[in-house]
Amino acid sequence: MTTDQKNEAENLSAKEDQRFVSRLTRRTLGLVLAGGQGSRLYELTKWRAKPSLYFGGKLRIIDFALSNCINSGIRRIGVLTQYKAHSLIRHVVRGWSFSQSDYNEFVEILPASQRIGGEWYRGTADAVYQNLDIIRTHEPELVLILAGDHVYKMDYGPLLAAHAEQKADMTVCCIEVPVAEAAGALGVMSVDENGRVIGFEEKPDNPTPIPGQTEMCLASMGNYVFNTSFLFEQVIKDADTPGSQHDFGRNIIPSIVDQYRVYAYPFRDMRTGGTAYWRDVGTLDAYWQANMELISVTPQLDLYDKTWPIMTRQTQAPPAKFVFDDPDRRGEAINSMVSAGCVISGARVQRSVIFNNCFINSRSLVEDSVILPEVDIGENCHIRRAIVDRGARIPNGTQIGINADNDRARGFRVTDSGLTLVTPDMLGQRLHFTR
Repeated sequence: MTTDQKNEAENLSAKEDQRFVSRLTRRTLGLVLAGGQGSRLYELTKWRAKPSLYFGGKLRIIDFALSNCINSGIRRIGVLTQYKAHSLIRHVVRGWSFSQSDYNEFVEILPASQRIGGEWYRGTADAVYQNLDIIRTHEPELVLILAGDHVYKMDYGPLLAAHAEQKADMTVCCIEVPVAEAAGALGVMSVDENGRVIGFEEKPDNPTPIPGQTEMCLASMGNYVFNTSFLFEQVIKDADTPGSQHDFGRNIIPSIVDQYRVYAYPFRDMRTGGTAYWRDVGTLDAYWQANMELISVTPQLDLYDKTWPIMTRQTQAPPAKFVFDDPDRRGEAINSMVSAGCVISGARVQRSVIFNNCFINSRSLVEDSVILPEVDIGENCHIRRAIVDRGARIPNGTQIGINADNDRARGFRVTDSGLTLVTPDMLGQRLHFTR
């Protein structure tokens, strides 16, 4: 075979692989589980579901799962909501309503609406069970179930292809994480030499390490591929099981690994082959750290990558503005991300993420902080290693993150690492009236 013939054969094989993946994505229904409370984020998720939490200067966490679907060619998507879902539903309706229904493309909201019986969603498996009638109407060949509260970029096409090639009943997306990180927080699995899952524990206190790697374990990302008929069979069986918590990790996966073809799909960086970027921003420190990673010169999560854009609802706001250049008040931001609508008025911002429509006044200093939308920081303030929630009004001369004892005395939440969370409610600014 000549070199030209070999290249032509390789090109034909690549095109056939692409057609194979595109057929799978067209036949797949994506379900994003977005009802989680995010209790370890404390007051930051008191009035919003975790998937609707702001991230990266202009995004919401759920934008990652939805963008991954669209970029992967999965254009039929349901978003299952429950806990305090108003802002989440509003965001999805306003920002993700561009699908073409004439071409059987959609992003639908599937709220907990007691479609079967009188209960709200009692677990991840029950959320799917209560929407079986809707799933049936779309007649998917495969169902891709996604956690809506993680930060990562992933092409789901190779995942679907691996599922089909292995003739799996179910495939679990997994990633290598430190044992200490997974303990009590993530589902952990064991696999054989062929990648078949032979054991699964949901959030164990002492995760089983990877053989030969005592400090690492194989953790579930909360993303699953099911053959549709198999999914129906298992969630119906689970719904009829007394005492079940109706959860994929706690109940369904452990009950099927011995009898059915359940495979692990390791999530790896397509360029390097190493462990890919994935963050479960389920604690205040993890959320802050993931935002801080974005301001490095070459962040592992590249939001500027035009080949895999993370889409969202664009805020209609003017460009960010930096004003005053006097010796004692100079508007500037260094090693930071500053979003549209912000005015840095004679203030200094260092190593921080500033969301849209924030106003930072003269002679204030913001360091190593995440400032959510529409925050107004007064004059002569000093904020260090803090998260300030949306809409907060910081009085002139306020210091946050400078003295942990003082912060706690004022009702702010301070983590063990010294990170400070400030919300409008903590400042006596009642944005959410309860009576």
